[in-house]
Amino acid sequence: MAFGGDGNDQQKERFSLLLLDPGEIYFEDFGVFYYTHGLPEEEAIRRKMRGRIKMCSKSVVFDPQDVMLPILKFPLRSCTAIEKWQGPVTSRIDATGNVIMIESSQVYQMKEGNVIAPYVFKKKKDKYLFSLNFVTIEDVLPQMQQLLRASTLTAADQNSMIAAIVQSRQARVPFNTSWLETLYEKIVVEMVGDKIDPLVVNPGRIMITSSRLYFQPFNNIDPYPVLKIKLSDIKRIVKRRFLLRQVGVEIFCSEDGLKSDLFLTLKDQTLRDQLYDSIVKQPDVKLVETGQENATLRWQSGVMSNFDYLMYLNNIADRSFNDLTQYPVFPWVVADYASANLDLSRPETYRDLSKPIGALNPERLHRTLERYHDMPEPKFMYGSHYSTPGYVVYYLVRVAPEYMLCLQNGRFDQPDRMFLSIKETWRNVLTGASDVKELIPEFYQTAGKFLVNAQHLKLGTRQDGTKAEDVELPPWAADADDFVQKCREALESDYVSSHLHKWIDLIFGYKQRGEASENAYNVFYHLTYEGAVDLDSIADPNERLSLEAQIMEFGQTPKQLFHGPHPQRFKQSPHMADSVLMGPAGESESPRTDATDSSTRAPSMKPCHLAALWEGRDCLKPVYEHKLHKDTVTSVRLAPSGKTIFSVSQDSLMKMYSLEEQRQQRSISISNMALSSCQVMADSKTLIIGSWDNNVYVYSVEYGHILDTVLAHDDAVSCIQYQGGLLVSASWDSTVKLWECKIGGGAKKQQLQLSAELDHDSGVVCACTDAGNTRVASGTEDGTLYIWSVESQYVLSRHPLHTGSIHAVSFSPEGQRVLTCGADHYLRVLDVTTGTEVCAKDLEEPLRCMVWDGETVIVGGESGNVLVWDLVNLQPIARVCGHAGAVTCIDVSDDGRTIVTGGEDRKVCLWKLS
Repeated sequence: MAFGGDGNDQQKERFSLLLLDPGEIYFEDFGVFYYTHGLPEEEAIRRKMRGRIKMCSKSVVFDPQDVMLPILKFPLRSCTAIEKWQGPVTSRIDATGNVIMIESSQVYQMKEGNVIAPYVFKKKKDKYLFSLNFVTIEDVLPQMQQLLRASTLTAADQNSMIAAIVQSRQARVPFNTSWLETLYEKIVVEMVGDKIDPLVVNPGRIMITSSRLYFQPFNNIDPYPVLKIKLSDIKRIVKRRFLLRQVGVEIFCSEDGLKSDLFLTLKDQTLRDQLYDSIVKQPDVKLVETGQENATLRWQSGVMSNFDYLMYLNNIADRSFNDLTQYPVFPWVVADYASANLDLSRPETYRDLSKPIGALNPERLHRTLERYHDMPEPKFMYGSHYSTPGYVVYYLVRVAPEYMLCLQNGRFDQPDRMFLSIKETWRNVLTGASDVKELIPEFYQTAGKFLVNAQHLKLGTRQDGTKAEDVELPPWAADADDFVQKCREALESDYVSSHLHKWIDLIFGYKQRGEASENAYNVFYHLTYEGAVDLDSIADPNERLSLEAQIMEFGQTPKQLFHGPHPQRFKQSPHMADSVLMGPAGESESPRTDATDSSTRAPSMKPCHLAALWEGRDCLKPVYEHKLHKDTVTSVRLAPSGKTIFSVSQDSLMKMYSLEEQRQQRSISISNMALSSCQVMADSKTLIIGSWDNNVYVYSVEYGHILDTVLAHDDAVSCIQYQGGLLVSASWDSTVKLWECKIGGGAKKQQLQLSAELDHDSGVVCACTDAGNTRVASGTEDGTLYIWSVESQYVLSRHPLHTGSIHAVSFSPEGQRVLTCGADHYLRVLDVTTGTEVCAKDLEEPLRCMVWDGETVIVGGESGNVLVWDLVNLQPIARVCGHAGAVTCIDVSDDGRTIVTGGEDRKVCLWKLS
C-alpha cells in the first residue's frame, strides 16, 4: 500500500476523526488566527493563535499550531450564531473584515498539553473570533451557516440535510488524475464510497485502474491526498456487511494479515458487487488460496490451531477489526482466576463452552427466563449482547483511549466500571444482570499491552481511593504477557479443543437462531441479527436513524455459518486412528472384522499413511502397463501379497497377472455381460465379482471355477465391497443390499444370505462400509450421499453433495468422515456425526475413482490423469498422465508404495514411488 504525496515533512496533526461524533463527516479546513473575545485590542492581538479551523458536519473545530494548547470543538447544536464579525478590533485584525464570529454556549477543550485525556467542557456563552488566511469569508461563511441551520432540525432531518450537502460537495470534487502513477493506466471504474475505520466513516472517490486501486478522501485528514494499492499486492478481497447491510468490501495485502489494508463501503449492494467484480477481474489481481475449502478439516485434524480457526470463522462471518460493531469475538475459556497456579489438566479450570455467558449462572438464568416468558414479541433473553462497540473499547481503553472518548462523548467511564481486574470482570459476567460479554482476540494473541496503562492515562480514582492503572491480573499470571500466553495455552488445550465446537454452535452455528437458540438460552435482541430489518426499505428517516443507532449500540450477531451441529475436533491425530475406531458419538468401538479377513477391505480403507510416504516425492514411476482387455477396465485389485493383479472389464473377462513372472496367468469369461467390480479375499484364493447381468459371482482362483452365482439385483451391479463377513452390493436398480457370507477355500457351493435392502431415490453408483462394518455410505446418480446404519438398516442422513453422479465414496479410517468424488469435478469431505461439509475442492475435471487414507487421496480423472492431493493442507502433491482416456479404477498396496490403475484405454498400469 502506498500513499500519494510526501508527508514526511509535515507535522502529524493532533486532530483526528475520532474527535468528532461517531460517523460525523469532516469537510475541509482553513488557515486562521484565533483572537480571544473581550480582551483589549492590543492584548487580543498579542495573544492571537495561529491554527486551522475544521468545518465538520456537526461541529466546528479549531486546531492550534501550538500543540500544547487545547483543540477547541464547537458543537453546532450549542452554537447560537456563526456570522461575519463587525465589532471592535476588526480593523486591527483584518482590514477587509475577513473575520468569522462563532457564538456558542459550550466548547470542548481536547488534548491540552498534547495529552489524551477526557475533554474539558466549558459551559459558558461566549464569542470566538477567527480571521481567515488566504480565503475570503464568502468562501467559508455560507457553508458554516448552512450546517448551523441543519443542526436546529431533528436528528433525522439534520442527517438528511447533511447527506444532501455531502452529495453536492462530492459532485463538485472530481478524482485528481494527476495522482495516477503512470500515464498508461486504463481507468476501469470510478465511484463514490466511504473508507471505514473504527468509529470513523470518511467519504471519498474510489478509482480502479488496470494496475491500481485509488482512494481519494474528500478532505485532507491524512497527510497524503490519495491512498494507492497496487492490484498485484492484493492477496484477499472479502465482501462485508456494514450496519447489517451487504455494502462493504475489505482488502488485504498480506496473506495471513488479521487486519485489512482497506475497508470500503458503497451506497448499496449493487455498487459494492460492481466494485468487487471490477477488482477481481483485473489481470494483475492474483488472489492467494485462502484454504477456506478445507479449514474445518484442517482444524479437525490439528493442522490449524483453535485461535486461527476462530479467526477464520470470524472473518467469513463478517467480523472485522475496522468495525467495532462487528469486532472479532472470542470465548472466555478459563474460569479460574483465583488459584496461584493454572492447572490446565483439570476440567474445573474451564468455562462450560456449551452454554452462552448468560446461562452459566443458574440463578441469573432463572430470573432471565421468568422475564422472557412474560415478554411480548419479539422476545429476547438478554438486553445486551456478547459483542458491542462499548465492550470492545472497555477492553482496549489503555491502548486506544480515543475510542472510548469518541464513543462516550469525551469522557472515560466511571472508574469503578472500567476494566480494572480480570477476576472482577469474570465475576461480573457471571452475576451481572445485563453483562454477558465475551472476549476479543487480544486476550489470546498479543503481548498483553492492552492490560497495561503505558500511556499513563488519567483513568480516575475508584471509590476505595485507589487509582485506576494497570489491569489486575490473576495470581497465576506473572505479568501481562504471561497472562496472554497462559490464556492461549488454555485455548489450545485438549479440553477446549474437544468442546470448542459447542461454543461455535452458539455463536456461528445452528444454536444462533430459531428453536435451537431458545433451547440453548441464546436469544438476543432481534435487531442484532442479519435480516431482522431492511434499512433500505425504511422511508421514514427518523425510524431509520433510530434503528441505525440501536444496531450501533446493541452490536451485531455474526453471520450464521452452520445450520447443523459443528463437527468436533479429533481427539487424536489421524495417524493413530487405526488403533481406536470412534463411533458416531465418539465412543470407542471394536471393529466387527474377522482376523482372517483384516486385509480384505475396500481400497479406500488402506491403513498406510500416504502423506508420510509422499513427503519429498513428486512423481510416480511407471513400472508396467499392458492392454489386458478389449474394453474399459472397471476394477483392478492388488492381491494382499502384492504379487498378483486381478482386473475385470466391460469385455466380461477377469484377468490375473503375475508381477513376479511378468505374464498373464489366467483369463476367464465370468459372464456374457460387462463386469463392474471385483474384490480379492485375504488369502488371494477367492474373488467376488459384480456384473451388469445383475449377478454377483464367487470365483475360486485355486480351483479355477465359479463357486456361487447369486441374482443380487433387478439391474446391473455397479459396485461391491466385502469386509469381515459382510458383502455390500450396489445397483442401478436404486438399492444397496447387505449380505452375510462365509468365504472359505473349498470348491463347494458358497452361501450369500441377504440381510438387508436399502432403498434409494435413484441409481446407486458406489458404496462402502466403515472399518467397523457399522455404517454404509452410498452415492447415487443424482449426486446424493446416503449414510446408513447396518444394525438398524435405517438411513441416518442424506446429503445432496454433488450436481452430478457420485463416482466413488470412502470412509476415513476412524469412520468420522466420508470422502466423495464426482462428475462435477469436486472432492468433498463430510463429517458423519454432524453432516457438515468440512472440505470441498474443485479439481477441474470429472473424477472417476479414488483411494483415501483419511489425509491423502489418489484420484483418477476423466482426462487420464492420476492426481495426488493432501486434503488436510489442501495442496497438490503429484499429477501424472496415466491413461489415454479416463482413469476408471485404482488400488494401492497395503504399504502405500505400489499403485495400480485401469482405464478406458483398456490398459492396466502399475506405478511405484520414485
